[in-house]
Amino acid sequence: MTQTEEPKIWRFAPIILSLSLFILAVWAISQEFKHYTFAQLLASLDHLTTSRKLEAIFWMALGYLSMTGYDRLGFYYINHPLALGTIIRAAFISYALGNTIGLTLFSGTAIRYRFYTPAGVGVVDIAKVITFTHLSFWLGMLGIGGLSFLLDPQRIPQLLKLPFLTTKPLGIIFLLLVTGYFFLTLTYKKPIRIGQENIYLPSWTLSLALILLTFIDWILAARVLYLLLPGSYNTSFLGFFGLYVFAMTAGVLSNVPGGIGVFEFIMLRLRPEYVSNAELLGSLIAYRAIYYFLPLIVAFVWLLGYEARRK
Repeated sequence: MTQTEEPKIWRFAPIILSLSLFILAVWAISQEFKHYTFAQLLASLDHLTTSRKLEAIFWMALGYLSMTGYDRLGFYYINHPLALGTIIRAAFISYALGNTIGLTLFSGTAIRYRFYTPAGVGVVDIAKVITFTHLSFWLGMLGIGGLSFLLDPQRIPQLLKLPFLTTKPLGIIFLLLVTGYFFLTLTYKKPIRIGQENIYLPSWTLSLALILLTFIDWILAARVLYLLLPGSYNTSFLGFFGLYVFAMTAGVLSNVPGGIGVFEFIMLRLRPEYVSNAELLGSLIAYRAIYYFLPLIVAFVWLLGYEARRK
């Protein structure tokens, strides 16, 4: 390979990365739908009115917009001003891919470096924002899971082989971890030295903002599925939310891409007895299509359009 050929090849690297992430995300979704024909997938949406579908799409869009707040708080944490449009674009694409693939550390990191570097953000600052967003997710999940499991305990299926009958002990453990973290933010003011960089824990007020943002994020996501539930699912949103949080938490802790299979297993296993498996499964398929596949398509088109303009 000559020296003049090498740069030409590297020019295609971002497009290759984009295609690779998209293919990986499509594969993750295909594992969810592999047991169903296209006709069955369309039939799963038949029980939904057009207004319900549009309302679900609206809440989905609002949910993904709220997710961009994690990156916005991240730049506030490192005290680095950046155009809101750049943050929204990078964060939306990162979460649309990461939610589907599950490998958020890989996909989210690659996308953020691709968008934030041309905007003048240094490598170290990008790494801090990425670390902050991951801290945000886990702190938020422990906070919202702890409160939900404590106030509205869910029955744990025996197949999960956990040493608890309900999620209440998990709620206590989660809240103890969050309390310990807040205790650190109030008492430990020394920097954590990594190489030449000093890393400080986020303030307790910023940490509280993260948990509140996570509540908004998860409430909007749960709202999407709640709108898609069959008419026979006669449960209030508050009662449904506890089950949703448990299923999502189990999916995240399983480390399966997008929680595929685990989330559905919990939702089906703990459904009300008067709701059939077939009815609820149709709603879960519709949820995957609207909350995962639709944002994935938008993110892929947005990413390719960005790369085309740069070239």
